[in-house]
Amino acid sequence: MRLALAIALLAVALPTAAEHRCAGAGAPSIPNPRFADNGDGTVTDLDSRLMWTRCSAGQQWSANRCVGAPSSLDWTAARNLATEVNKRGTYFFSDWRLPQLRELATLVDRECRDPRVDLAVFPGTPAEFYWTASPRAGEASRASVYALSFGAAGVQAMPRGEANHVRLVRDAR
Repeated sequence: MRLALAIALLAVALPTAAEHRCAGAGAPSIPNPRFADNGDGTVTDLDSRLMWTRCSAGQQWSANRCVGAPSSLDWTAARNLATEVNKRGTYFFSDWRLPQLRELATLVDRECRDPRVDLAVFPGTPAEFYWTASPRAGEASRASVYALSFGAAGVQAMPRGEANHVRLVRDAR
C-alpha cells in the first residue's frame, strides 16, 4: 500500500512527456500551459506577454512542426528579415523584431539539454546561437551584439558579421 501511494505521488509530481518535451522525446505538440498556441505558427508566452515564432527563420510551420533547416544570418540580415516579415504580414502583425537578451533567455529550459528549449513549443530548434537585439556595452558596442545559445555555450558577445539563427518576437500586450 505504501509503495503504491509513493508511486502515485511521484507520478503526480513529475511532468509527463505530454507536458514537456526535450530533444528526442517525440512528436511536437504544445502542452506547456505557459504558452498559448495561436494556431498560426506562433505562441504567446502568458507570463511575459510576448508572442514568438515557433520556428526559427528559414523554417516553415506545417502540420504542427517546423519543416526545413534554420537559416544562419549575420546580424544586419537578421534585422532586415524582421523588416521583411513585417512588410509581408507573414505572421499577421507588423511589429516583429529581434528579441532582447533577457527576452530570449526566458525560452531557455534548463531541464532540457541540446537544445535547452521545450521542443513541444519550439520544434526544430538547434542547440546553437540565436541573435538578440542587445548590443555589448562598452567600447566595442557598435561591433558586437549578444547571442544566446540553446546549447551549452550560454551567452556570448559576437561580431555582427557572424552568422547565427533567428527567432522573432513581438509584444502581445
